[in-house]
Amino acid sequence: MKSKINIYTLLVVAVSLVASSCTKTYLDQKPTTSVLLSDAIKTEADLLVATTGMYGSLRNTDLYGRTLPVKGDLMADNTFVITANSGRYISFNTYIFTNADAYALNMWTAGYVAINNANTVIAYGSKLTATTNINQYLGEAYATRALMHFELVRNYAHPYTVAPTDPGIPIVTSFNQNALPSRNSIKDVYTQIIADLEKAYSLMTVYRGSAYFSKYAARALEARVYQTMGDWANAKTTALDVINNSGVTMVPSASYVGYWNNPAVQTSSSKNETLFEVASDVSNNNGFDQLGYIYLISGYGDILATSDLYNSYSATDVRKNFITPGTRSGQSGTAYLVFKYPNPGNATDKDDTKVLRLSDILLIAAEAYYNTADPVNANLYLNKVAQQRDPSFAGWADSGSQILDDILTERRKELAFEGSRYWDLVRLQRSFTKVSNQSPVNTISVTPSNTSLIFPIPLTELNANPNIAQNPGY
Repeated sequence: MKSKINIYTLLVVAVSLVASSCTKTYLDQKPTTSVLLSDAIKTEADLLVATTGMYGSLRNTDLYGRTLPVKGDLMADNTFVITANSGRYISFNTYIFTNADAYALNMWTAGYVAINNANTVIAYGSKLTATTNINQYLGEAYATRALMHFELVRNYAHPYTVAPTDPGIPIVTSFNQNALPSRNSIKDVYTQIIADLEKAYSLMTVYRGSAYFSKYAARALEARVYQTMGDWANAKTTALDVINNSGVTMVPSASYVGYWNNPAVQTSSSKNETLFEVASDVSNNNGFDQLGYIYLISGYGDILATSDLYNSYSATDVRKNFITPGTRSGQSGTAYLVFKYPNPGNATDKDDTKVLRLSDILLIAAEAYYNTADPVNANLYLNKVAQQRDPSFAGWADSGSQILDDILTERRKELAFEGSRYWDLVRLQRSFTKVSNQSPVNTISVTPSNTSLIFPIPLTELNANPNIAQNPGY
């Protein structure tokens, strides 16, 4: 059955609250193999099950399961696809997209499924008598809805700092099977994101571990959103709130490799570095579509780091341990192998996808201080990260616009293979050279006017909804 609009696929919730296929609304009998939402979510325990299912949707391969972190490095200057490959992410590597691109379609669909799941928690949780836990789950749902709207508007619309009144994405805050929404403006989408994060911050009081949104994880996401908007006063305020009040601490340099090698999520008794991550374990994972397999030779091994990224680290920088020079079958020259996600085949646990880390928030604070004419604090917060990762480093001490370049350099090194680099270059309208093959050398000059910097609206969405407008160039 063809849905009227892809982003409004009807949700019929089973006891496990997993979305089922499209169902005709005129059926007057309850399905015998599933439970309607009005029957399924009646207690705090029911809402917890729904919230757990919501988080599961973030693990989709084309969200945080793999594609989002891969895109942020592969479409920048950090990684490239090897000559002999499995056929994955070729469009990212070549900057050639059509309106039928599978990744653009899958991310759009998965993003709105996750939004729908968050809306389910909000709609039915709001009808229950408020308790500390119910408010916590509601806050987590508001934060998740904000996160997905943020990722979608970044991927399918122009940067906020360039064209805030341009078409963004449809804002979806409730389910309506018959709706045919048009694209809200970019500014309106960001307004909704901030409103949801403020609501989340006000509701949450419980720390359930890094696999769940917390009060300060929502605040950290808000700092990232303000950074993306170029709202530096609010970026500074929200970043400092996280830094000063979250209780999350930086991992010492001696423990940093172990921190990444450990696939376990942070628990309520430890708050090291991670503010929020999408969890995978031995029962809930993406199999060979786990993030690590796209890098490791034991998996697909399709993506290598660039020599330029590798050479940006000093010999005493602990982060250099995640890139190893070697050889790769099907790729000539030196292969710079990525080992930041070493556990996709672990028999007892799997790597999680880290979405928000304290080091990122410290660097957001540094950038906010730079943009509010405080170079002293800009360098101070920049060096909180740089010198923690490289104890031999004397520290950054530049002035003027060089401070921003230093911050971007440190962000590149710190957040490599976490999906950040591309968005830094896009939001700041930087031109850069994309390496699509290192041996033989093949590069692409990317400028802010490049059509492929944003995804096409999927063709199936255009066919289903006449109110959706396509992006220029597609």
